[in-house]
Order: sequence, then C-alpha cells, then structure tokens
Amino acid sequence: MTEPMASILSNGSVIPNGAWEFDGVLLLGATGRLGGILRRHWPVPKMLRSQSRQPRPEFSQFDLPVIGERPCDAAVAAAQGARAIICLAGVTPARAAGTGAAMRDNVDLALAGLRLAEAAAVPRFFAVSSAAVYGAGQGSLTEDVTCTPLSDYGRQKLAMEQAVLQVRAEAAVTVLRIGNVAGADAILGDWHPDMQIDQFPDGCTPSRSYIGPVTLARVLHQLCTGGDLPPILNIAAPGAVQMGALLDAAGLDWQPKPASIAAISEVRLDTNALECRFDFAPENQTPVGLVSEWQQDMNKQ
Repeated sequence: MTEPMASILSNGSVIPNGAWEFDGVLLLGATGRLGGILRRHWPVPKMLRSQSRQPRPEFSQFDLPVIGERPCDAAVAAAQGARAIICLAGVTPARAAGTGAAMRDNVDLALAGLRLAEAAAVPRFFAVSSAAVYGAGQGSLTEDVTCTPLSDYGRQKLAMEQAVLQVRAEAAVTVLRIGNVAGADAILGDWHPDMQIDQFPDGCTPSRSYIGPVTLARVLHQLCTGGDLPPILNIAAPGAVQMGALLDAAGLDWQPKPASIAAISEVRLDTNALECRFDFAPENQTPVGLVSEWQQDMNKQ
C-alpha cells in the first residue's frame, strides 16, 4: 500500500508526510530579532520549526488562539511531536510604538502558547521574559529576588511570568529572563555615528549582563534537550560588561554624556543556575568575544 504524501487538516492546511514525527523545537514569534538569531544559529537547523502569522517560506503559518479558544489544527500540527516550545511571541516597546499593540498582550500571547503546548502534548514550554523585570535591583540578581520593574514593558513581562507559572499545566514551564543579546540590543544593534552613552562620575559606562547570539542559541538548544529545570532561569553569560567597552571592542565611535540621577549603573544577572547546565567559554564573557559573535551573526544575515 502506498504511503500518503500528506495529511489534510479540517481547515484545509496541508501537512507533509512525516511532519507528525517531528522531534525538535517549535519557535513561536520567530520573525523578530531574537527569532532571527535562533534560526541562524540553532545547532541542528532541521530540528527547529518557526511560526509566523503571515505566509513566509519555510515557516509554519498560524495565529495563536485568543482567550477561550482552542488552538487551530495548523498550530497543533506544527507542535505535534515537539520536545519543547519556545514562546518569543510578545510586544516590545518598539512594536508598541510602531503599531499601537498593547503591552498587556504579552500575558495573553504567552498563555496562548502554553495552551498550544497542552493541546499538542508538548512536554516542555519556555516563556521568554526579560531582565527588565528586575528594574533597578542591586547586586547579583538571583531568580528569587523581589522584582520591581520600572517600565511598563518590565511590568507586563512580570505579569506574564506570574500568569504562566500559575497555570496547572502538564507541560514543564520555565520562564527565561534573557539579558542583553549582542546585536539585538540598543548599543550594537541600534548603533549610529552620533551615539551617546551615559558616563558616571567614576568614568564608567552602564554595565549589563550580555550574551552573544551564537551562545544564546546553544544555551537554549541545550535547555531543550531535557533535564530538570527551575521555574525561572536567568539567561546571560557570567558577569557583566560596560557598554562603552563593547563599542570600543567593535571599533564603533561613541560620545559620553553625564549620567542622569535615574540612570542604572549596573544590571548583573546571577547565572549560577544556568552555569550548572551550560559550560561557558571564557571568551563568551568578554567584550571582544561578544563582538566576535555579533559580527558572525551579521555575516549570516
């Protein structure tokens, strides 16, 4: 008997034969900066499936369900057999400013992604959050500190975290608080010749936890392969780097400006929990190493 070439879903979507045996990772909200980084550097490209709301070559096209609705057949088919879902779907300040999207949609989109994981029996779900939830927290910021976000974005991301962690889900849920990603940040990613950076009285520029784009993809791939994970996990290379040092390493011009009283001098994520699960190389933590990964990513775009 000849094996069928494809399956036809009730909504008319065509699923190629063999799609049901997918054993990789489904990336929701894959069309933004972080989605592009993960698609370019995923260690096993054929084991990453990417979602888009609009038709795109090599993407799975579907919308996430609104509250009260079940995921559509195309969404369940795309998730069928996946070992994990990474939910990047959300509203950033730039998107909110450009499209008028509501920042509170971050909660609904993450919950929709979790409903898809439940409907398709995906065992692991990652909700991508941000270091913005920590606000002006001092010292090495562990995952269990009390968060006091300063921006609406940070507040909505924190609300998203609380929402997905309160759901009694069959999937193992982990919130990923990602630090600055080299190239998807406001320094390397949005550099321009007239860039100014805050400088404090001691001569230092703001210091932030960073991770390179290649290392980010490797870290998330490693987390998707199995093993017990905590409900919240900081994602960054160990330590922190100064923004001025990062641009210096890239050979990019910048000018100092006096830091305002509200400027945050350091946001340093504690990475002890992550370091128990991923071996960072020394160069992953330096301005030169971060710039090298950013340049590698630029060459692949």
